[in-house]
Amino acid sequence: MLKVRQVKISLDKDNEITWLAKLSQVLKVSQSEILSYQISKKSIDARDKENIYFVYEFLVTVKDEKKVLRLKNKDIILDNEEEFKIQSGNQKLDSRIIIVGSGPAGLFAGYLLAEYGYKPLIIERGVKVKERILDVEKFWETGILNTESNVQFGEGGAGTFSDGKLNTLIKDKDNLKKKVLEIFVLNGAPKEILYLQNPHIGTDNLRIVVKNIRENILKMGGEIRYQTKLTNLIIENQKLIAIEVNDKERIPCKNLILAIGHSARDTFRMLIKNNLEIVSKPFAVGVRVMHQASLINENQYGKFKDILPPASYKLTYNTKNGRGVYSFCMCPGGYVIDSSSEKERLVVNGMSNYKRDTNTSNSAIIVTVTNKDFGNDVDSGIKFQRELEEKAYKLADGKIPIQLWQDFLDNKKSTKLGRVEAITKGDYEFANLREILPNFITQSLIEAMPNFAKKIEGFNNPDVVLAGIETRTSSPIRIVRDLNFESNIKGIYPCGEGAGYAGGITSSAIDGMKIAKYLIEKYSLNK
Repeated sequence: MLKVRQVKISLDKDNEITWLAKLSQVLKVSQSEILSYQISKKSIDARDKENIYFVYEFLVTVKDEKKVLRLKNKDIILDNEEEFKIQSGNQKLDSRIIIVGSGPAGLFAGYLLAEYGYKPLIIERGVKVKERILDVEKFWETGILNTESNVQFGEGGAGTFSDGKLNTLIKDKDNLKKKVLEIFVLNGAPKEILYLQNPHIGTDNLRIVVKNIRENILKMGGEIRYQTKLTNLIIENQKLIAIEVNDKERIPCKNLILAIGHSARDTFRMLIKNNLEIVSKPFAVGVRVMHQASLINENQYGKFKDILPPASYKLTYNTKNGRGVYSFCMCPGGYVIDSSSEKERLVVNGMSNYKRDTNTSNSAIIVTVTNKDFGNDVDSGIKFQRELEEKAYKLADGKIPIQLWQDFLDNKKSTKLGRVEAITKGDYEFANLREILPNFITQSLIEAMPNFAKKIEGFNNPDVVLAGIETRTSSPIRIVRDLNFESNIKGIYPCGEGAGYAGGITSSAIDGMKIAKYLIEKYSLNK
């Protein structure tokens, strides 16, 4: 099979007739000599706003492959992608593999183990996704928070209430990304995620996929227990022998995949108490910034804005004093959501449905923070996050505090909206966000926003809406693991975003599958 790259198609002729004709032209063969083809990648080239086009990569089978390769076209190569495969190991598996957490890392680790017959047990402190949605919607409507079932905790993890982005830049020598995307599609995700440059599912589709993944894990022999919280580790001679759940039940366990989320602060404390090697790490803090979706679309696509999907952006800037400021988790046509998981603490995030069809696009604009800002203790970053979240909660009496950009510059509380509609899940209230932000974050935002406006005109318009506070961009800790993914306590395998090894749905899923793959290749089911 051949891989044909850099096939450019105009927006108004994006159809199968054009694809086949273009392939025939590039390969210099008749259409009848093309036996089959499929899309392997699709992106948008919008560098020239007057001439935007799609760029495709196709996998193609032709009658005479050698003849085509003699063209010596650098964009026509053999497809040497290896199939995903695992060979079971030969060590005896004494007890069932247990997975803590049913976010992407836990679910995909569980799916792979179940697919190969290992019948894992997944424990989840929250509830099934359907019940969780009801708890979250109740919170958004009433402010009544369930601390064990919210945007952060429950089946599907924090990504369930997000834009559902599936792109990742991590190195993937085992070709696990393709396997992850194939599992998503098998469980109800749109097939286009297999080839789009920036695939996304949307929170509405992701909830369905999570339910289907769960049901398939169960069909393959896995077990999932909800409202089952890891409360202690039973360790002998630096080896795990059992876990304790819900402060009372002991379950034998010699292989534990620790796929906790970045907000499992009580679990972090328990792990520290049990002497797992944990270090604090840098993360980023800032605000959600809301713009008119039409403004972003026009900036990115010009005259083609109405015929292309809602536009996203990625922005970075380094301040004069060396701070990194960047956009994160951009949600075209989405919502700013109250993502709180602790009483009297408030944190926000972004979320979009698959169609991304609200009038407002939002993104986190965040500033890097390090140990110099929050201290050197293992839990210093957590304390830093919590202090900011407490201030945010008090600032707007438990509602999402929002402020217009001009009022932020003028250091005063806003009183009314302009052209930008504040689309939120959870009530909002006008406030002065500078009252809760550390000065270095405030000054970094003030320096960065005009720079971003050089790339996206109107990015710092006076009526742009800020919402705070965004603190949980990534885990504030890393649970140290060796080259075999194992912690200093043997039998414990930290993975995913909470453990400090991923940053998003796909990278978390890949990390969970890496560890599942390692355990499959280590242990035999027949001994």
